[in-house]
Amino acid sequence: MHNMYPKNGKVILHIDANAFYASVEASENPELNSKPVAIAGNPKERRGIVVTCNYIARSKGVYAPMPLWEAKQKCPELVVLKPNFPLYRQVSKKMFDYLLKYSNVLEPASIDEGYLDITNCFQLGSPLEIAEQIQQTLLTELKIPVSIGIAPNKFLAKTASDMKKPLGITILRKRDVSHILWPLQVSKMHGIGAKTAEKLNQLGIETIEHLAKADEHRVKHVLGVKGKTIIERANGIDHRLVNPNASSQFKSIGHSTTLPKNETDDRILLQTFNRLAQSVSQRMHQKKVVTQHIQITIRYSNFETITRSEKLPNSIDSKEELFNQAVRLFRKHWTGDPIRLLGITAAQVVRKKEAMKQLSLFTYEEEATEEPLLKVMDQLKGRFGDDIIQKGIDITNSKKRENS
Repeated sequence: MHNMYPKNGKVILHIDANAFYASVEASENPELNSKPVAIAGNPKERRGIVVTCNYIARSKGVYAPMPLWEAKQKCPELVVLKPNFPLYRQVSKKMFDYLLKYSNVLEPASIDEGYLDITNCFQLGSPLEIAEQIQQTLLTELKIPVSIGIAPNKFLAKTASDMKKPLGITILRKRDVSHILWPLQVSKMHGIGAKTAEKLNQLGIETIEHLAKADEHRVKHVLGVKGKTIIERANGIDHRLVNPNASSQFKSIGHSTTLPKNETDDRILLQTFNRLAQSVSQRMHQKKVVTQHIQITIRYSNFETITRSEKLPNSIDSKEELFNQAVRLFRKHWTGDPIRLLGITAAQVVRKKEAMKQLSLFTYEEEATEEPLLKVMDQLKGRFGDDIIQKGIDITNSKKRENS
């Protein structure tokens, strides 16, 4: 089988479970296999939002995050189920445990997808045979359909797995990029959202081929350092390795600062927390992580240092949320003595995509409701810069509100 594997390159599989939540529900209740199914809120709750749905429902015009009332209008026979996240996590673990039988170079990307490096698995069969074995076994034993992309790198493997759903297996080589990917609109490229596509279109970059051949300096001027990466991806280049530790590589993100002098002025302390929250939030956004564990550090003038932490009910990443939670902890634990150093840490951070998969439906609906406003804000920031719109923090009245 050696001749089926590259001499110097990699063989990467991207395994993507199809309509994962709905598939898990159908594995528990096979009668659902022939019915349109949506995972949403209480079927009696008109304000519910479709979290995901199976392919039968999609064929009838249902999609996420469609309001539940609209989904039922399009598909009156729609079966609506509440999310069962403990069950989904249990099946996800079984899926990844099975993949480890082929290779321990496994990187879960979310609850329902992951990358598997099978470069050294030639004794198990050809890459296509291994993919077929994985697909068939997961379907037979877990009743979970998956699509699999086979490629020399992660970007092409992910792109390939998206090409045939459900139950597809697609091989995408670097030499295929020019005739398969290049004719597509740049908005169709994995990793490019609507906002980025709009910026590229303004540069006259309409297709993936345009992007592949674009001037790097022009693209970087608009998109920053990200510009070089997406040009490489458009040419089928991706140097990232499959990293089994990727989901835990950012354990915490924090920032602290030593004050110019021993300080007790409430306003100055709150301004310091505001700057710290801004720094931590920016780094969290860069790494695309969120946290449910906030920690503060207080070092007094006598160099006594304390840390206090708390688990939050919901995941956060914004400057405002970090600031408010840090100040709340600070109010609770500050003795009133002069302070020399302050710090904020987002502990036990997780990738935002993973956290989003496990959102409560209530939080999901809140975010879906805010989506139109967020899109408008993104458009304004894209045109005029990130500072055009900011939420205000009333530092002067923070203490008054805290004590009320």
